[in-house]
Amino acid sequence: MDLLEADRSLSRALAVLARRPIVALTGAGLSTDSGIPDYRGPGSPPRTPMTYQQFLSGLPAQRRYWARSHVGWARMAHAEPNRGHRAVAELERVGALHGVITQNVDGLHRAAGSHAVIDLHGRISDVTCVGCGQRSPRDTLQARLTALNPGFVEAVGDAVESAPDGDAELAAVDGFQVAWCTGCGGALKPDVVFFGENVPKDRVARAYAMVDAAGVLLVAGSSLTVMSGLRFVRHAHKRGTPVVIVNRGRTRGDALADVVVDGGCSEVLTAVAAAAADNRG
Repeated sequence: MDLLEADRSLSRALAVLARRPIVALTGAGLSTDSGIPDYRGPGSPPRTPMTYQQFLSGLPAQRRYWARSHVGWARMAHAEPNRGHRAVAELERVGALHGVITQNVDGLHRAAGSHAVIDLHGRISDVTCVGCGQRSPRDTLQARLTALNPGFVEAVGDAVESAPDGDAELAAVDGFQVAWCTGCGGALKPDVVFFGENVPKDRVARAYAMVDAAGVLLVAGSSLTVMSGLRFVRHAHKRGTPVVIVNRGRTRGDALADVVVDGGCSEVLTAVAAAAADNRG
């Protein structure tokens, strides 16, 4: 898309968004400016994330996951909200945005000051036991894994590539010691929805209700490749609710959108927030 067309699409988006109650659906492309890689953005390498079925298959898969996550968490834990996250929070502050449905698990919306957030796929900062359901903070598990595997992160070094969802690309995990639930001794799992796992029904219902109350659905940084997010775009379109998509590259929902802006979330959302503040000034 050339600059002139980009300006035109942004102008159209601002016109559709103006003075309508906004609900945002956000994806990994929103967090790339915070140093967290995405799955399917332009230039992203092929990703093969562990599925829920693989994780439940036994200790080898769980060792592989937690070794990678142990390294990746040390990096993700230091990620900071970027201009896109802050723009979304500002939209809520000025009353233009009524809620966020995020596919991201990084918690950066809340860190930026957003309050009305549905973490569709959970939060990587929480851990749950697949046996008894006991929940605990990820920081606590990180300390336990460090004690069980002294020097592991340092031995890996900085050359290893970070991957989405707080893990890292590791070739060898032999000897890594996994921590178990302190309550029942069961396997621990990050409190996130893995590929192949269903989003809890009550969470989906709350997200649909949020979309039903929207005057416009703003999609930011999602390719909408998986049905988890695309269903809300289809739902809004079916109801006649305008849809605005902001993303680098094509998405699976482009044909359902009233306006598509091919651009970076930080830049475009900052412009949207500035326009909303002016409209309510």
